[in-house]
Amino acid sequence: MTKRNEVNDSSRRDFLGQSAMAIGALAAGTATSSRGADPEPAAERAAPRPKRNWKKGFFPLGSVAGKTLLDKLQILKAAGFDGAEIDSPGIPREQVLSALKETGLQCEGVVDSQHWSVTLSDPDPKRRALAVENLKTALRDCQAYGGTSVLLVPAVVNKGVSYDDAYKRSQEEIRKAIPVAEETGVKIAIENVWNQFLLSPLEAARYVDEFQSPWVGWHFDIGNILNYGWPEQWIRILGKRIVKLHIKEYSRKKRDTNGPGAGFGVLLLEGDNDWPAIMKALDDVGYSGGWATAEVGGGDLEKMKDVSARLDRILAA
Repeated sequence: MTKRNEVNDSSRRDFLGQSAMAIGALAAGTATSSRGADPEPAAERAAPRPKRNWKKGFFPLGSVAGKTLLDKLQILKAAGFDGAEIDSPGIPREQVLSALKETGLQCEGVVDSQHWSVTLSDPDPKRRALAVENLKTALRDCQAYGGTSVLLVPAVVNKGVSYDDAYKRSQEEIRKAIPVAEETGVKIAIENVWNQFLLSPLEAARYVDEFQSPWVGWHFDIGNILNYGWPEQWIRILGKRIVKLHIKEYSRKKRDTNGPGAGFGVLLLEGDNDWPAIMKALDDVGYSGGWATAEVGGGDLEKMKDVSARLDRILAA
């Protein structure tokens, strides 16, 4: 191991150790306040002040406790979040607008809820046409909600869809939605997921650039990359193309022991992300999306407070 790597590893260990102590103190402060003593100061002392003035979002809403959308947003509000990502097509628009207005939360953006089941790379042109209409609907819903981007899985490569066909078809279909993106002022944000497509940052950058449109960018998922790369490297290559962020962890050890999906079974700050290096890379490329959205399992109010506190630690790295 080089001396530089030793320094980087030491910095990451120090950050994680401090984060664990701070979250533990925050939990202790919450427990104390529930007994009626010292209700606020302990939590305030434990919670770091983020270095970055980014708003905190959450996804998926379906994992947050509560029977209705309003219930879920109220929990997020109480936990310290600024907004959420919302699926579209999905929840009736009037219901979303009402819940956002009542809670005062913002829509960070919209997730195209059909992009896995009705893909832009489908061999059937009718299915691809439906996928384009779903994307247009998501763009218009996002505008109505006050969001600024639609997260899109652009294509899925499998036994029946070749890589080169997925590349060509998805670009052709996305171009059909760009006029709606321009009309609504909402960006189409391509996400890196386990869809066997756009597997390197150089290719990902090229894919976006070939649209030659300011309305197509990248929704960078930090946790998804760890299975086959390093987030800080992708960030430096994608640079200004990054429109939004998903904050998520991944454990390579769990992956190697129990399979790829098991790697996501860790809390924020307890996986393999080098958060100081990741945050520095985002600062260096001038990330200006304004949001950091946790994409993790949700729960009741106490669970969401814990997620919020962990996100604060990351933003303070």
